[in-house]
Amino acid sequence: MKNPLHSWFLPCVLVLSTWGAHAEKADRDKPMNIEADALRYDDIKQLSIFTGQVVLTKGTILIRGARLEVRQDQQGNQHGVVTAEAGKRAFFRQKREGLDETIEGEGETIDYDSLLDTVKFIGQAQLRRYQGAKLNDEFSGGIIVYNNLTDVFTIDGAPSAGAKGSTGQPGAPAGRVRAMLTPKPDTAIKPAPASSTPLRLSPELNDGKR
Repeated sequence: MKNPLHSWFLPCVLVLSTWGAHAEKADRDKPMNIEADALRYDDIKQLSIFTGQVVLTKGTILIRGARLEVRQDQQGNQHGVVTAEAGKRAFFRQKREGLDETIEGEGETIDYDSLLDTVKFIGQAQLRRYQGAKLNDEFSGGIIVYNNLTDVFTIDGAPSAGAKGSTGQPGAPAGRVRAMLTPKPDTAIKPAPASSTPLRLSPELNDGKR
């Protein structure tokens, strides 16, 4: 890569909350819009099942997969589970509040809970952060849980090795997670260089003597 990057193999569970800004808070209150090839609705269970090229949008949230089950409680909170086609992964994207940044994630299953405002990626899970179109950070593991309210996410180690991510990066080894973090630019103000001119006694401070 052109930019200097650091990569680490990390222990089984990783917790980070260093990104500063948050996901769009208004997304949880936006209506959920869904497109699919077919829909089966159960009014008693308050369950909707969408199948075939499913596309879900909710504010800045975009989720794509092969099948989606949506449940809604009496308070209007929505819980959606998206599964991918065999051999593929479902896709998630959301804008970050106040920044030109987006979060993208993939998994064989994506579980979205509007009440807790969390997104869970299960199976060959990946989470990526982009600044504009530039990939900054990337994480992979078996299960990734992202909390939109706190911007904290946890990663559990992958159960098996050898998986390939959508960006071409190898999956995490068994029982481990993998992270690629881009160093932040050094914006600290550097002190001015010391003067090479020697100090001299001022005539005004020489006890009035000339």
